[in-house]
Amino acid sequence: MRDPDENGWVSSALAWIDGVGDDGDFSRQHVLDKPMLDRIREFMPITALDVGCGEGRFCRKLEKLDVKTFGVDPVDTMIDAAREKHPDGRYTVGFAEELPFEDSAFDLVVSYLSLIDIDQLENAVREMSRVLKPGGRLLVANLSSFATSSSVVGRRYCKDTGEELRPLGLYLEEGKHWFEWSGLRVQNWHRPLSRYMKTFLANDLTLTHFDEPEPTSGLESRIKAYERMPYLMMMEWQKR
Repeated sequence: MRDPDENGWVSSALAWIDGVGDDGDFSRQHVLDKPMLDRIREFMPITALDVGCGEGRFCRKLEKLDVKTFGVDPVDTMIDAAREKHPDGRYTVGFAEELPFEDSAFDLVVSYLSLIDIDQLENAVREMSRVLKPGGRLLVANLSSFATSSSVVGRRYCKDTGEELRPLGLYLEEGKHWFEWSGLRVQNWHRPLSRYMKTFLANDLTLTHFDEPEPTSGLESRIKAYERMPYLMMMEWQKR
């Protein structure tokens, strides 16, 4: 039996729920939500699965589009919060690497900033592809590999201008590292982009969309920080 707190999310769940609210953090609210929902509106699935749904925020957005949505997350506290916020929702405790759903069950599978938390990437992508119907879409939002590599190095500043720099770490070297902010302490994975691409391509998936979205709103200082490097990426894959 896997330990659901192996990466810190069990002990950090309440801090996350209190902090993220209904609108989400900056990345979700001001960068990713719009382009993610725009892609979904393009083909309007009937059924969807949100893998690593947390407290159910994005599931609730999908339900507002009349998409029959299921959420799965390994942390009981997250699922309890999702059910409390959305009593009519469909939420299940489970791991991405062992999805408790039948083959070809969904038109859409969403992984919204969850791949960085998953140890067994190949197993998770294989499972997400398995539960997709042929022709279905896998929509992924993730930290870019540039961002996860520079996060390992930490903040650096130009000695002449004081400008914050984001130097890359050992970009090609995979690894998971502890990060702490706002009462959370969790592990995130750094993987080079090539690792993600090879894993998706090996699972009967064809790339149909790729983007490195920019902020569309929010504080100017935050926008400028996001413009210094491609902090986030989106991928849409179609099952053959």
